[in-house]
Amino acid sequence: MENSLIRIVLDILKPHDPALPMFAMFLSDLDGVDGVNITLIEIDKDTENVKITMEGTNLIYDDIKEAIEHYGGSIHSVDEVVAGRKLVEEVRTPQD
Repeated sequence: MENSLIRIVLDILKPHDPALPMFAMFLSDLDGVDGVNITLIEIDKDTENVKITMEGTNLIYDDIKEAIEHYGGSIHSVDEVVAGRKLVEEVRTPQD
């Protein structure tokens, strides 16, 4: 297997519609996606701020961004990225 993007964590602002279950299913249908986790961080009158964690064998950032924007969402930040052939977890160090 070649090196590829295998996890990405995004901070997203999206409208209330679609509802989170539908939005997760939509994102999980993208090529290369094995799983999607969406956590609601904050909600206001018109929008929801969510953290989206996606894992897969070959995530394509541009496709993910386009899918989020399709439903009126926007990426505030890319909070974590894992690339390669193996998932590497962050390690705590004494400086943390």
